[in-house]
Amino acid sequence: MTDSSPRIDRLFDEYRDSGANAVDEFWREVTASGTPLIEAPDEDSALVTFVWRGSAESTKVYWGVDLSLERFGETDLWYGSVRLPLDLRSIYFIGHDGTDDVPKEDTGSGAAHVDALNPETVYFPGDPRDETDYDAWASLLELPGAPDDAWSVRTDAPHGSMTDELLPSTALDATRGVSVYLPPGVPTDGLPLLVVFDGYLGKTLLRIPETLDNLIAAGKIPPLVALLVGGRSDQRTDELTPTRPILDFVTGELVPWARRRWRVSEDPAQCVISGCSLGGLTAAFIGLRAPEIFGAVISQSGSFWWPAPENGEPHWLIRRYAAEPVKPLRIYLDIGDRETRPGPGDGPSQLEVNRTMRDTLLDRGYDVTYAEYRGGHDYVNWRRTFADGLIAVLGR
Repeated sequence: MTDSSPRIDRLFDEYRDSGANAVDEFWREVTASGTPLIEAPDEDSALVTFVWRGSAESTKVYWGVDLSLERFGETDLWYGSVRLPLDLRSIYFIGHDGTDDVPKEDTGSGAAHVDALNPETVYFPGDPRDETDYDAWASLLELPGAPDDAWSVRTDAPHGSMTDELLPSTALDATRGVSVYLPPGVPTDGLPLLVVFDGYLGKTLLRIPETLDNLIAAGKIPPLVALLVGGRSDQRTDELTPTRPILDFVTGELVPWARRRWRVSEDPAQCVISGCSLGGLTAAFIGLRAPEIFGAVISQSGSFWWPAPENGEPHWLIRRYAAEPVKPLRIYLDIGDRETRPGPGDGPSQLEVNRTMRDTLLDRGYDVTYAEYRGGHDYVNWRRTFADGLIAVLGR
């Protein structure tokens, strides 16, 4: 739903009177106050206006918000307004001339860039162990009613320890970095085990160590050992899919290694596998294939459309869960209510396939916790809802 910005309407009046000086004065104003402009709030929504100044053939806001900007008359000012839910938290970029790139710096310039007048940015640090990874940046959009993200904030709760390990893998024909979380103050013998894909961003951007510290200190979950599994950025699309190598790596190498090193629990009810996007798809696949190891799955915005139509019949994992005997799994699914773009081959959106997965699991009688959060396909939402997933599958 779009609407007209009162400030932009006033700028048109000022422009008729003062010409380019009005645009310069407007830009000085928004440079001082910051962007985007938040106007006309009501109980449920607010009008959000994005602005940019520069030379381009076209300009858009994309990722968590999808909005084409208009040129202001014959000037170099671009603007666009959209009414958004008052409790929205998301990320966005500004791009020009058809780009879908992710900004690789925070300068506010280039074909794709952060909003230079928005002081709130999100940093995606590249994994130093992965030469194919890189830093990326986004702008944060956080409207006044956005829910608190209290569990992932560093507090005075006792801190667990983090160590970085290297695990050679025959199954993957590679060495994988694993960041290991050990809880504070307790021996690891018999503790629950948590496996997390995309481990470097899990450690840094998702702030999983801080979340675990806080949940454990509050008595929401028991102390546990967590393995945050890294990978190569250029191999992620192939590796984090329902295939034999990743299954063999996790079940035949990673988990046995954890059992030897830290003597973690071998009770499937105490072992959780988790991931976001393709990682959520793969976590659900491994749960289905290895219920003797994992009794719980956390899938955040799982890519259940897989595979793309050109590579096979879509929704493969949904069909497997529908056809195979029910496994003793507790499953947490969440998805953003703004994940509505068509999937590969113009197929169902991420939101639609997660609803289909939910319905399939419920129809089969699985123990499912399902949530739709306000937002898109991004880590600032997964960071907050990850605590909900842990409480759902491990909560006391």
